[in-house]
Amino acid sequence: MIKKDMKLEKIAAQLKILGNPTRLRVFRFLVRVGTKGAPVGRVQRELSLPGSTLTNHIQRLVNVGLARQERKGVELICTANFTAMRALISYLEDECCLEECD
Repeated sequence: MIKKDMKLEKIAAQLKILGNPTRLRVFRFLVRVGTKGAPVGRVQRELSLPGSTLTNHIQRLVNVGLARQERKGVELICTANFTAMRALISYLEDECCLEECD
């Protein structure tokens, strides 16, 4: 039961983070750019966000495991964590219609 509660807490934290419109926009952009990710500067330009605002939102996505950052040379590359995204979606779909009545 503890493992199930921990999973529920993690999913709830991820959904809470995605409940912010700006963070949802950032996450969707990272999903769109795919597994290679995008430099922070590109994310900032594409979404027209101030640097400090973007940094804050990306850090929150990283903290709940929905995004990653990796330094490549002078660039900081941001990527969506597709494994975590699929786990979140799977959790939401997992028991779909199990108690549906005829």
